[in-house]
Amino acid sequence: MTWHPKSEFIRVMMERGFLADCTDYQALDDALIAGVVPAYIGFDATAKSLHVGSLIQIMMLRWLQKTGHKPIVLMGGGTTKVGDPSFRADERPLLTPDQIDDNIAGIKQVFTSYVEFGDGEKDAVMVNNAEWLDGLNYLEFLRDIGKHFSVNRMLAFESVKSRLDREQSLSFLEFNYMILQAYDFLELNRRYGCLLQMGGSDQWGNIVNGIDLTRRVLNNQIFGLTSPLLTTSDGKKMGKSLDGAVWLNADMRSPYEFWQFWRNTTDADVGKFLKLYTELPIEECDRLGALEGSDINDAKIRLANEVTTLAHGAQAAAAAEATAREVFEKGGMGDDLPTLKLSADDIGDGISIVQLIVKSGLAKSGKDAKRLIDENGAKMNDQPIEDRGIVLQVTDLAEPVKLSAGKKRHALVVLEG
Repeated sequence: MTWHPKSEFIRVMMERGFLADCTDYQALDDALIAGVVPAYIGFDATAKSLHVGSLIQIMMLRWLQKTGHKPIVLMGGGTTKVGDPSFRADERPLLTPDQIDDNIAGIKQVFTSYVEFGDGEKDAVMVNNAEWLDGLNYLEFLRDIGKHFSVNRMLAFESVKSRLDREQSLSFLEFNYMILQAYDFLELNRRYGCLLQMGGSDQWGNIVNGIDLTRRVLNNQIFGLTSPLLTTSDGKKMGKSLDGAVWLNADMRSPYEFWQFWRNTTDADVGKFLKLYTELPIEECDRLGALEGSDINDAKIRLANEVTTLAHGAQAAAAAEATAREVFEKGGMGDDLPTLKLSADDIGDGISIVQLIVKSGLAKSGKDAKRLIDENGAKMNDQPIEDRGIVLQVTDLAEPVKLSAGKKRHALVVLEG
């Protein structure tokens, strides 16, 4: 794109790789220059934490505020009861209201690290769409809102079409989701003067629906901006690791494990991730991303430190780096390693090494643990485990035992009491 924006926000989005598409670049740029633009991103409350797959959207809200505008964090307390069908192969499991409320409480912890909340013009606000969705009168909603939606057009959206083309179930409940999300944009415009919805490029259809509905009902001009759907250089979906989702809440993924995830970034992704997930200058991101050989490891450590500092604070990042250095460079235990605590009753007459590897989270199943041992990938106290039949007694765990899966994943086993 040869067009050069005047607003700092769009310029940052373009330079750092956040921008996939926009409904009207020039008009949005003009609005961002003219005054404070309230903008929102929606997050469904399907778990007690968001994972790093949501971090690109969280960083967009952070940059929005840093460039002088107002972030609106929309929690989908209402829409989570329905479930977003976008590019899903099946229906989402339905959650109870209490489960949803618990999840929202957990997710709220994430955002305080990235945006500043308050009552000021540029302060972030967190809103729950259950406020307007829970009390909807169905017949009035059909009459006032439903009349603006063409089923033909809705069926043409890729998120719906892909399900139907594969002859996979798409319930009427889920089909309503795009109407509810469009209505969210209308309500946020009416209540908060929200002018912009952002999201991943898979949300383009839902965003356009909201813009069209708001124009029809309120005759207001609003905008949509999407980010690319991010995959790693080896084609994997961002947000997952070998041992599951990389959660942003410290009680679901320790700061050390979080730090280690970023430290293990593939060489080819370092420069891109520095631009998206840190606030380092573009020139520094390019310099670090271009390093080769063993020097790229310094860039990975810088990436891990910067991202962990934003998520968990500078102290947690420094502790994670110190633990990593102790584990990798000095062969030590590392105070901050993921720890499995066992009692004498847990061990009983003995506990197998395979069980320990699974319980410590280094393998998902006994089969995986056995394969790890057979392929010489498992170590105990930095020594290769050659016999999958090893059984440890209480006396063997009198001192902490360090387990390792490969070179980068470690855990401690500690006897309590």
